[in-house]
Amino acid sequence: MKDRKHIFIINPAAGRRDGTNSAAAGISAAARRLGADYEILTTEYPRHATEMVREKAEEYGGRALRFYACGGDGTLNEAAAGVAGLENASVTSYPIGSGNDFIRLFAADKSAFLDLERLMRGKELELDYIQSDCGFCLNVFSIGVDARIAGGMQKYKRIPALRGAAAYNISTVENLIRGLHEPYGVEVDGQCFDGEYTLVLAGNGRYYGGGANPVPEADPTDRLLDVLLVKAVDLLTAARVIGAYKEGQHRSLPQYIRHLRAKEVTVYHKKGKEMVINLDGEIARAARTTLRVADQKIRFAVPTGLSLLPPRIVK
Repeated sequence: MKDRKHIFIINPAAGRRDGTNSAAAGISAAARRLGADYEILTTEYPRHATEMVREKAEEYGGRALRFYACGGDGTLNEAAAGVAGLENASVTSYPIGSGNDFIRLFAADKSAFLDLERLMRGKELELDYIQSDCGFCLNVFSIGVDARIAGGMQKYKRIPALRGAAAYNISTVENLIRGLHEPYGVEVDGQCFDGEYTLVLAGNGRYYGGGANPVPEADPTDRLLDVLLVKAVDLLTAARVIGAYKEGQHRSLPQYIRHLRAKEVTVYHKKGKEMVINLDGEIARAARTTLRVADQKIRFAVPTGLSLLPPRIVK
């Protein structure tokens, strides 16, 4: 504990209101009780957390560092992207944001991760992560209607009156009008699965989008991605298929949802259009992308008493 530097990176934009002051007060109090060496930083713009992790790793040389992403899954994505490849650093989540799906791998709720003393004393696990040519991903990578809705939300959230559920609803309607499916070229470990798809997902984690659990069998230690290909559906069928998808019941609708396990996936738009890509809630755009399980592992800290929950076997 005393040999490690604890660095907290607070995202003021995470959550419904700026919780920087209250978070900093709680962090300082916990660190003093534990006699821990700590530092608090605040992000100012997108990807700033990644930059700060790299800067601090250089500043402290080979000293053991633990970075705490104080926000949601997007903040965790940024901090973890900075930690990836560093031998002396680990990352964890202090979940004060509005979306905290990755930590559901370890507990049904986030209360243990909000216990700063348990979190700061916690052990480190070695987990897989996803490398792609459009960005880092720790949890879930997806292309299709869900990513388009998330991308549309970013546009509408710039309007103060359209934040939260209003932005989501408007973006959903917009994308329903546009159409649920598009033609994609898909290669899974070299095999071709081209077709019209509503969704293409690769999961290292199991949850995303506020609790959807499409790949309950995913194991972030097994060097494999759990891939779901959701075929074209019309509006009448969409609710049933998407409902099964969100509940991890893909085996109940094999005519619509194909489950594969792989090390590498390539997706491209058959008409050369730019795709909207979701990486842990962060949005990228490209006409073609390849993702794979990284050769290295990333160290992720969990509160004392917690470990990785076992995958749920889907029948």
